[in-house]
Formats: sequence, structure tokens, C-alpha cells
Amino acid sequence: MSAGGRPRAILTDIEGTTTPISFVRDVLFPFARSRLAAFLEQHAGDPAVAEIVREVSGLVPGTPVAETLHAWMDADAKITPLKTLQGLIWEEGYRTGALVGDIYPDVPPVLRRWHAAGIALFVYSSGSRAAQLLIFGHSTAGDLRPLFSEFFDTGVGAKQSAGSYRAIAGATALIPEDFLFLSDNEAELDAAQAAGMAVLQLVRANDGTAPSRRHPTAPDFSAIAIG
Repeated sequence: MSAGGRPRAILTDIEGTTTPISFVRDVLFPFARSRLAAFLEQHAGDPAVAEIVREVSGLVPGTPVAETLHAWMDADAKITPLKTLQGLIWEEGYRTGALVGDIYPDVPPVLRRWHAAGIALFVYSSGSRAAQLLIFGHSTAGDLRPLFSEFFDTGVGAKQSAGSYRAIAGATALIPEDFLFLSDNEAELDAAQAAGMAVLQLVRANDGTAPSRRHPTAPDFSAIAIG
């Protein structure tokens, strides 16, 4: 954090932070699940899909790829090839207009204010980078992608690992102490704090988030005080 407690950069989670959990749980996940088998078949010749199939087969040999992916979906597994495939399916949905990214209405004006003030904005989510670009690029508030400097997914590491947050800081040419990390998840906040970042929990009433006893909280983005 800079002098006066103002961060040089803000790193934000998506689900439960900028976006209702219900959108991911009740819209995005069912959309991907219902189209998964057909998508794999229709796009079998696409290099990206072929690579996903290769990765999944290597992780769970001897089991049909679609069956493995469905099982991972049921377990809400944070596994990169699954997240990548979901992103590809969602891309098709956003492109056809079947999906629109649901962003809490308090988020866009605050992001724009921070961006105008020279604070660098970054995203870190368990959803793939491609999925992140889709939800912000086709959002209820229009294309918000230009506000962000970069988008990070589990390719940098697990969200509950302090090393992931150090890796993100290193990739931005900043240090962890320059960042404020926003998330609804207490374990993620613990990891970011252990890495040296300032943290704040979003406690969204609609998402039923349990307030942290270890970290500062805010009910929405408009209540976040930046020095």
C-alpha cells in the first residue's frame, strides 16, 4: 500500500465479489453442463479442445472424457482443463447472445473511478482467463475489459496458496504490499494476506457470505474506502 493507505493496485475475485454466486451456480454451470458432450463432439478437431481431451485423459485414464468432466463439474473441481472447456462453451453462448455477464450494479462505477484515479486493476478467479474476459466483456454494464490491466486464473496456482499471490505481484512488476485483494472467501483472503497483500472481504447479502472475524469487510464496492 502506498502512503496514506491507498493501494497501487486492486486484485479482485469474481464469484461472490463482483458477480452473484447464483449467476455462476444457476446460469453458467448448467449452461456448460448441458452442452458439454455435444461441444466435445462438434469441436473435436479444434486444437484447444483436442488439448483438453489429452489433458483429461492423462489425469483420469480409462474413463470417458465427458464422464470425467461431468464428475468434476458435480464436485465443483478447480481443475484447469475443465475451466478452460467451460470457458469455450460460454464463449459460444456469449457470442450468440444466450449469455450476458451479471455484474453487481455497484461494481462498474467504482471500478471506473479507481481506474481514473490511476489504480491498476487485476482479476484473479478460479474460472479460466477466457471465461473472465467473457463475463466482463459481455456484461450487463457493457465491455469492462479495458478497465483491467490483466486477468489471472489457476494457471498461476491455487487461490488458497500464498505463492499464487506472490506470483501475480511478480507478473505485474509490483510487490504484494502494493495490492488490495477483494474476495468473499476467507481462506483466499488468508492466503493473500500471508503473501503480503492488504485484504478486504465482500459480504454480499444476496450471496449469504459469512463475515470474517479476521479481515475487514464491506457490503459492496461503494462502501470500500480507498485512502
